Amino acid sequence: MTDNPLHDIAAWRGRPGPSGIPSICTAHPMAIEAAMRVTLPTDLPLLIEATCNQVNQDGGYTGMTPADFRSFVEAIAARVGFPLGRLILGGDHLGPNPWKDMPADQAMAKAETMIRAYAAAGFTKLHLDCSMGCAGEPVALDDAETASRAARLATAAEASRPKDGIAPVYIIGTEVPIPGGAMEEIEGLELTSPDAALTTFAVHKDAFATAGLSDAFGRVIGLVVQPGVEFGNHNVIDYDSAAATDLSATLPRMPGLVFEAHSTDYQTREALTALVDDGFAILKVGPGLTFVLREALYGLDAIAEELFPGQRPRSLRATMESVMLDAPKNWDRYYHGSDAERALQRHFSYSDRIRYYWPNPAADKAVAELLALLGDIDLPETLIAQYLGGLYPDVRAGRLAPRARDLALAAVERLAQDYVVACRGSSARP
Repeated sequence: MTDNPLHDIAAWRGRPGPSGIPSICTAHPMAIEAAMRVTLPTDLPLLIEATCNQVNQDGGYTGMTPADFRSFVEAIAARVGFPLGRLILGGDHLGPNPWKDMPADQAMAKAETMIRAYAAAGFTKLHLDCSMGCAGEPVALDDAETASRAARLATAAEASRPKDGIAPVYIIGTEVPIPGGAMEEIEGLELTSPDAALTTFAVHKDAFATAGLSDAFGRVIGLVVQPGVEFGNHNVIDYDSAAATDLSATLPRMPGLVFEAHSTDYQTREALTALVDDGFAILKVGPGLTFVLREALYGLDAIAEELFPGQRPRSLRATMESVMLDAPKNWDRYYHGSDAERALQRHFSYSDRIRYYWPNPAADKAVAELLALLGDIDLPETLIAQYLGGLYPDVRAGRLAPRARDLALAAVERLAQDYVVACRGSSARP
């Protein structure tokens, strides 16, 4: 049996090469392609994760099951020329969250079915997230109940994984940030305390042992904690390495583990590097990828209006506004304020809840029409400077082709490159 590439991630810092790995949490094909293009020339494997809301046995908001998602990603890899042997698929927030409005027994039964599907499809990094209460329960559960439910899901995964395949590694934790970012403006964060991290580790170890899963617990490689990073609709909390010193110091007491940092979207390259240096070796990024892709697509949308006015029934932005207003459930309860403020958030919030709408047939068609309209023509440098200013220096220097699809991919590649560089740690800084 081939070892899981992540099984010894805790030891990466002690040898040449990367000290951590980005976790690409998206189902957008262009974002995935960009991540592959950035990772291909490096010595990193590529970790792509689907969340419980994106992909599950019921299809999630993408309409894909885990097996479908695997085929979807592998098709992109074939087109890009990315070796499947360097591809790691993960499942994020696997637990009852999509069904938390149900009683716990029903929600957990659904969660078991979901993780079986992920394991059977060959996903080899599984984040067990049972921290949320279900109908009639507290919003957040205590460590013991969370760990017991996590062990229950691990049992289902172990029973369903291909026996001749790579054994999955697991991520645990009880202080799990809200998937996709916070809903309100954030004024401050309380970091996970060292005692809380150690307790979570010990309680999960006991729960796995009680369930007869000591071997599986040996494949727990990461603990989700709050290192002091988060983003809301309007602002970002930046990482403060000094504030996390005591938390980082607990890692030697949990052999074989690293910390997994969620919600690292919008952190600077310097902050991401500091996270890796401090033991937060798995850097999850999701909405940030589609945020910069949306920026690029909207910039191209404006360029198309300049070059080809009246040649489309309506702009991409107008299409996205219509799509979101027609199906408000993925943004309505998350955005607050006046009608004008909510309209602004629909398109430009850090939470990037517009990402739920890119798979919509009307949205997908509008993007395809935009890229087809601009085609392979060289776009004027002056319009790139006006509407895609961050990409202009590379175009001006001849490093980036001034064509629509190249520009959209480059926007995501620039962000993904921050993560790749950061995961080499500060010793690799120029």
